[in-house]
Amino acid sequence: MRQFWQNYIASYKGLSTNTWMLALVMFINQSGAMILPFMAIYMEEELAFNDVRKGIVLGLFGLGGIIGGLYGGKLTDKLGSYKVQVFSLFCVIPFYVSLAFIKNFELLCLGVLVTSTTKELFRPANSVSVAKYAKPENLTKAFSLNRMALNLGYSVGPALGGFLAMISYQLLFFTNAFMSLIAGVLFWWYFNNRTTNALHKNEMETAKEPVKFKDYEFLVFSLFVGLFGFCFFQILNTLPMFYKNVALLKENQIGVLMGFNGLIVFSLEMFIIHIAEKKFSILSNLIIGMVFCALAYATLLISSDIYILYFSLFLLSISEILVMPLTSTVAVHRSTPKNRGRYMGINGISYASALIFSPIVGTWIIEKFNYSTLWIVNSMVCLITIIGFWKILKKWKLN
Repeated sequence: MRQFWQNYIASYKGLSTNTWMLALVMFINQSGAMILPFMAIYMEEELAFNDVRKGIVLGLFGLGGIIGGLYGGKLTDKLGSYKVQVFSLFCVIPFYVSLAFIKNFELLCLGVLVTSTTKELFRPANSVSVAKYAKPENLTKAFSLNRMALNLGYSVGPALGGFLAMISYQLLFFTNAFMSLIAGVLFWWYFNNRTTNALHKNEMETAKEPVKFKDYEFLVFSLFVGLFGFCFFQILNTLPMFYKNVALLKENQIGVLMGFNGLIVFSLEMFIIHIAEKKFSILSNLIIGMVFCALAYATLLISSDIYILYFSLFLLSISEILVMPLTSTVAVHRSTPKNRGRYMGINGISYASALIFSPIVGTWIIEKFNYSTLWIVNSMVCLITIIGFWKILKKWKLN
């Protein structure tokens, strides 16, 4: 036990103050992110949308993520990560508020698209900031800390959101806007004119101007990242529907269950990454993470009992811990400081694309077949992704 706690504490050491501040901003911003987990239920109960319309609206969150990731990466390379993050955090606020008053399907589609696009400009710029301020030897650990903060916020957000939703769904949109404001003010105050690390400065001075993106192998890798995202992001759309319609959970129970994911990632990510980086290669960790993802959905074929739901979400959380920060690390390894925004943008687009296809395909499978078919499809997609990761990273010698 003593050895465990020594390793646990050691997993947090060596990170810069700037890295911790980036994580704090991420936590505050994500603490307000309580719209998406309840959006499908909101559209069903408040707006009376059918499954197809729900899938389209949820898919537009992903389309906005693609647009935001694409232009966020380009803007970051041109304007710098600081300006893009400030713009995103402040400009998304009025869009969050407007969503609370939109009832029309077409207007909601437009509002979701604009909101998601503005919000997702933040991600590639934030990833570049993590790489910029991290010590080179702690790169994956810095990404993990940032994701740990994100998931701590995600445990707080949905858990609180579940109780707010029982009062009024509109409170979810207002809270999201307020937390984005707090995060924006903190980020602007701390990082205005903040200097970067010496290594990054030297790389920026020696790097050439970015040219047309031609790393087609990385695009193929990103395709498989998107397949993982397709499976994982069922947590934001079809899983809450499954919890409500099959497991018959109430909104506050769903919020606590969704918060469990964030709690697991918050408490274990740094420790697991600290151990995993020492014991296994990037490729091995990605494969192990995909196996956990497949098992998470296969478990749901057994039962919808509450203990099975928690066990399945635990497996999915471990998968998230092992896969997501390491895909960012791969993107950094393939890039230079001058084009890093584009690489991180493409990495973000992979997940944003999954946000489109995950709800659209997921709800279609549920409507045409059933939830069990969807869980089988997810498990099969995980196996395909394992093969893809193995072939590509073996070639890149990241095994």
